[in-house]
Amino acid sequence: MPVYEYTALNTRGKTVSGIIDAESAQSARQKLRGTDVYPVSIKETHQTSVEKTSWLSGFSRSLIRVKPAEISMMTRQLATLVGAGFPLVSALDTLIPYTKSQGFKRVLAQIKDAIVEGNSFAAALSGYTGIFSPVYINMVRAGESSGTLEIVLDRLADITEKQQALNSRIKSALAYPVLMALIGILVLFFLLTFIVPSIASIFSDMGKSLPMPTQILITISNFFKSFWWIIGILGAGALAALMQARKTEKGRYHWDRTLLRMPGIGILIKKLAVARFARTMGSLLENGVTMLSALDIVQNIVGNVLLSQAIYQAAEEVGKGQGLGASLAATDRFPGLSIQMILVGEQSGELEAMLNKIADVYENEVEATVMSLTSLLEPLMILVMAVVVGFIVLSICLPIFEMNELIR
Repeated sequence: MPVYEYTALNTRGKTVSGIIDAESAQSARQKLRGTDVYPVSIKETHQTSVEKTSWLSGFSRSLIRVKPAEISMMTRQLATLVGAGFPLVSALDTLIPYTKSQGFKRVLAQIKDAIVEGNSFAAALSGYTGIFSPVYINMVRAGESSGTLEIVLDRLADITEKQQALNSRIKSALAYPVLMALIGILVLFFLLTFIVPSIASIFSDMGKSLPMPTQILITISNFFKSFWWIIGILGAGALAALMQARKTEKGRYHWDRTLLRMPGIGILIKKLAVARFARTMGSLLENGVTMLSALDIVQNIVGNVLLSQAIYQAAEEVGKGQGLGASLAATDRFPGLSIQMILVGEQSGELEAMLNKIADVYENEVEATVMSLTSLLEPLMILVMAVVVGFIVLSICLPIFEMNELIR
C-alpha cells in the first residue's frame, strides 16, 4: 500500500504534517478528512518494488539516520503492544503516528507495508541495515521462529536501554574535562596570538637583552601569530589522514592495536568490548540462536579488529567441538575473569545467565574506571594549565623586574 506524506490544517487552523498509507491520494484525503484534518498537500513517498531493489534506493536508505533512543523506545512500545495481543501490523500502525522523526515514520510505514505484502518482520527489517543492527534483525528472526517475538522485543529494548545508559554515563563523565581542555586551548591560543605580541613590542623597544624565558615566549608567540593557519591546516590534514587510514583494513588493525596497548585506555576499551560481547552473546543464545551463528554475529559488534579476530578464531575452534571458554582462552585476548566465568557457565549449564553476569560486571567496571580516570584528569589539567600560565606570567614579569632594578 502506498505511503503518503502530507501537510494539513486541523480544526484550529494549525498546520500539521505526517504520513498516512492509503490506496490512492484521494483515499488518503478522505481518511484525513475523516479525522477532522484538511490536507493542503499530499505526495507519495512509498517505494515501488523496482525502486526497492535499485542501488539508488539503497543509497537513499543509507542516508536515513535514526537515533538509538528512538529505536529503543519503538522496540519497547512494540513489545508492549504485541504482548497485549495486538497483531504486528496493527501494533506498527499504532506506533507510526507517535514517532517524532519523519524519516523513521517512513521507514516504519514501509516495514509495515512489507509485512502486509507477506514478508516476515525480520525480512522487512533487513532492508534497513543502516538503522537496525544485525543483532537486532537476527534476534527478531529467532523470536518469529520460536513464537516468542514479544519476549525478544523486550530483551532487545533492555539491551539498547542498558547500552544507551552506559554511553550516557561515560559521555557525561567526560563532558567536563573535554570542555575544560577546549576552553584552555582557546585561551592559550588567544594569549599567545594577540596579548603576548603587544606586550613583547614594549620589551623590544628597551633595546636590552631579554631573559631566556621571555625570549622563548616571544618566539612561540611570533610563530603562532605568523603560522596559526599552517597549524590549523596540518591539524586538519592529520585528522583527515587518520580517518582515511582507519577506513582501510591495515590502518584499522594498527589503530585498534595501538588503542589496546595504551595504558589505562586500552583496559577500558577491552572491558567495554567484552561487556558488549557478553551482553549480545547471552541474549542471542537465550533466544534460540545457535552458538556458531551467535559468534558470527557478535564478532562484528565488539568494535575492535583484534578482538573480532579472536572471536573468529574461537568460532573455528567451537566448530571443531571445543568449548567457548577454552576457545577464547587460546586467543589470549580476553580477560582471565571473563574466561573463568564462561567456563563455570558451561560446566553448570547456565552459560546464557553467566554471559549476562559478565556484561553486568564489566559495565560496572567500565563506569568505575571512567569515573576514576576523570577524577585524575581534572586536577592534571588544572596543573598543566597552571604551569603554562605561570610560565607566561613569569616570562612577562622578569623584564619588568629588571626595569625596576635599573630605575633604582
